[in-house]
Amino acid sequence: MNGPDFTKSELIPVIAQDQQTGDVLMLAYMNQEAYEETLRTGRVCYYSRSRQKLWRKGEESGNVQEVKEIYFDCDADTLLIKVNQVGGAACHEGYRSCFFRRIDPATGQVQVVGERVFDPSEVYKKK
Repeated sequence: MNGPDFTKSELIPVIAQDQQTGDVLMLAYMNQEAYEETLRTGRVCYYSRSRQKLWRKGEESGNVQEVKEIYFDCDADTLLIKVNQVGGAACHEGYRSCFFRRIDPATGQVQVVGERVFDPSEVYKKK
């Protein structure tokens, strides 16, 4: 096996992890075209399920993800990409990680545990 198997599913999940800290930054999806572009450019490209098109991470915000390492799982249907997160934020809500809320398993209470790196209303102004 030489990499992910897109014959099982057109879209496969991708976990983006900060290479230096080990922080999980986000989960997104790739199709074969996004995967090939990622390999070709060294910058992570995903497939946006909501927009139904390629999503070049950071194309609006400037917070690109530079590829450092790529792993695939034993079934070849999930990727783990270790990245250098340029700009400090992976989340479109302005947080370093998309996983900025924690649920207390005993009470179900939600707590915001991340700090905003940027104000999304400033970064994603409608043109």
